Amino acid sequence: MKEENERDMPWICDKCKEKLVLCKVKANYLGGNFEVELMKCPQCHNVFVGEDLALGKMLMVEKELEDK
Repeated sequence: MKEENERDMPWICDKCKEKLVLCKVKANYLGGNFEVELMKCPQCHNVFVGEDLALGKMLMVEKELEDK
């Protein structure tokens, strides 16, 4: 639920002061390539990775990949 709230909030890029937009981005994580929807600055293209994703889903994926 927290991730949904992050998408609804008007996140602003600290560098450019532009409103972040939700879009598909390509991510490379532990040798795997993924396409995910994340908040991204339309000007400098910095991507916001929320706490739930960084400490939740990504940690779970990391542990599963390490076990293989």
